[in-house]
Amino acid sequence: IIKNNGQVYTYPDGKSGMATCEMCGMVGVRDAFYSKTKRFCSVSCSRSYSSNSKKASILARLQGKPPTKKAKVLQKHPLVAKLAAYAQYQATLQNQAKTKAAVSMEGFSWGNYINSNSFIAAPVTCFKHAPMGTCWGDISENVRVEVPNTDCSLPTKVFWIAGIVKLAGYNALLRYEGFENDPGLDFWCNVCGSDIHPVGWCAASGKPLVPPRTIQHKYTNWKAFLVKRLTGAKTLPPDFSQKVSESMQYPFKPCMRVEVVDKRHLCRTRVAVVESVIGGRLRLVYEESEDRTDDFWCHMHSPLIHHIGWSRSIGHRFKRSDITKKQDGHFDTPPHLFAKVKEVDQSGEWFKEGMKLEAIDPLNLSTICVATIRKVLADGFLMIGIDGSEAADGSDWFCYHATSPSIFPVGFCEINMIELTPPRGYTKLPFKWFDYLRETGSIAAPVKLFNKDVPNHGFRVGMKLEAVDLMEPRLICVATVTRIIHRLLRIHFDGWEEEYDQWVDCESPDLYPVGWCQLTGYQLQPPASQSSRESQSG
Repeated sequence: IIKNNGQVYTYPDGKSGMATCEMCGMVGVRDAFYSKTKRFCSVSCSRSYSSNSKKASILARLQGKPPTKKAKVLQKHPLVAKLAAYAQYQATLQNQAKTKAAVSMEGFSWGNYINSNSFIAAPVTCFKHAPMGTCWGDISENVRVEVPNTDCSLPTKVFWIAGIVKLAGYNALLRYEGFENDPGLDFWCNVCGSDIHPVGWCAASGKPLVPPRTIQHKYTNWKAFLVKRLTGAKTLPPDFSQKVSESMQYPFKPCMRVEVVDKRHLCRTRVAVVESVIGGRLRLVYEESEDRTDDFWCHMHSPLIHHIGWSRSIGHRFKRSDITKKQDGHFDTPPHLFAKVKEVDQSGEWFKEGMKLEAIDPLNLSTICVATIRKVLADGFLMIGIDGSEAADGSDWFCYHATSPSIFPVGFCEINMIELTPPRGYTKLPFKWFDYLRETGSIAAPVKLFNKDVPNHGFRVGMKLEAVDLMEPRLICVATVTRIIHRLLRIHFDGWEEEYDQWVDCESPDLYPVGWCQLTGYQLQPPASQSSRESQSG
């Protein structure tokens, strides 16, 4: 008897038999089920569960409840209950949007998180698109800065010199000069913040340098002490704060119109308008959204946005807007502001319709799947479909450029020991490309046509960063690099199961240094399990 409770059943000979989809409740042969865990009958159920589970956890935080690692509201309930929970979440979200309340960040501090676990953060120089990413210079441990002295009883704001003990992205652990090896008053500070200055700033600005009260008794001649300590020491460049503010100027402005992927039909683009810009990230509102809530978040360098007229120029599907004339104040974004793609020569040997390859599934970024080129567009763009899960009308094809780091030649996963997701319903497992190509009468796309550039990116396994959850791109989360394959990074969201991991390129504009959210005023999502632990202990 098959009971609908998510259990896996076995045949008398011990082989795994039936399974129940945890999202829709469908019972089927376990081997035909999707993903390694066989918990879902299809990609869409896996994605819905993933998205809903994350949403329910966020909802719990919004309502002030400690979230669980897996959102209980959505587990092993009938579909009706799941839909009700999701409807309730949507209603709460709309109320939140009205009051602009943010997810509580109480209790999470990058400094405590890094210190208590001895974590290492990816250096700012790994993120060329982020503020100061290309002009960070040699800011490192032992660099001296002038900062407010908080260990002081004077009524006015005074400063003292501190040295960098440890760097974590934009954040530095600082120790006041004179404390030697005593970490008692160490504190974390964002290097790009307005209260950090190069040595010499106080003298130039007429601000007093006053030693901390705890160590005032140690020396009688503090001036001689500082001269001795600072001779030959490094500090920030004099124009550092100017460079920070220049690197935080963004050319995209509200009211600019762009073409962006339609989040409900990846095969086409739509017109959207820039609503706001935060740290180079754009909140785009689809042009036909009357209440301005149908939105899409992406970085200004994202490959998903293009100038008006792009779709027509390369032969990409486009959803015409019902709005016939531009609304007042809206204007087309100048084409030169968009990320440039490499020029390619399509005249010689090139990708052809029907060729097979491996591709990151844009609907489930934790998987690399068997895929097919469905259409060759102009300027090096390709429409790609995931084998075994395509809609007959091609509505779930998606566009990647030929140089995209998200597509790979046949055999890439096997060579790099990554699990390749076979076509849904394909029964000849383990999957073998040689057999599959023969059975389908197709050929593999030539290896030489793929992008083989691997930049010296500087990421290492275990490094911490802030990463966009590309399944819910308004969220930026505490994350870790868990695997590196050439230029491909496996991003894990701290506190979440591995099935939510995402494969992301090392130069993706959706990855940021530790401290980016604080610097730009964006909301950071803390690790799922930790936020509940800390809110309970706090």
